[in-house]
Amino acid sequence: MGNFWFYIEMGLNHVLDLSAYDHILFLSALAIPFTFKSWKKVLVLATVFTVTHCLSLMLSVFEVVVVKVSLIEFLIPVTIFLTALFNIVYQRRIQEHNSILLHVLATAFFGLIHGFGFSNYFKMLISGEEEKWTPLLGFATGIEISQVIIVLLVLCLAYVCQSLFKVRPSIFVVVASAIVLLITIPLLYSTFPW
Repeated sequence: MGNFWFYIEMGLNHVLDLSAYDHILFLSALAIPFTFKSWKKVLVLATVFTVTHCLSLMLSVFEVVVVKVSLIEFLIPVTIFLTALFNIVYQRRIQEHNSILLHVLATAFFGLIHGFGFSNYFKMLISGEEEKWTPLLGFATGIEISQVIIVLLVLCLAYVCQSLFKVRPSIFVVVASAIVLLITIPLLYSTFPW
């Protein structure tokens, strides 16, 4: 059981590591358009992301699917950029009661990419170990806990800005997403497979 807790901690640390902030940026971009009032939509998106990234993590760890590391390292900032851009373009549609089907499909696809990104680190972490299920479950659990923390922080920020400082939701979404876009541009440049 101690081994399981070690891998939970590794999953937490991997996502919450501020020097590797790409996962934080993606989850922030995913949560920006939502508030506590739309918690069901956030729950659906977070669940879809969790399921798909756990699936690709598992497929990669057991070498069912192998993807080039440099490609994944470039695609992760692409997912962040596209999610933030989607927020800006469709911010009114997201906040209304329209279907979030497009958002769900994009999140599922992006979850697969992020799972492959997690797998590179995870494979290094468990190199030489024969039993992979316990570390895999622990690591995935740590990732999920960290994702909940990030999403809750973004929802709290949205609440403070929109309720206490009376920032219009559309302005909050556009400004916060634009900040994510600006932070992501150097990541796109540095990971572009020249």
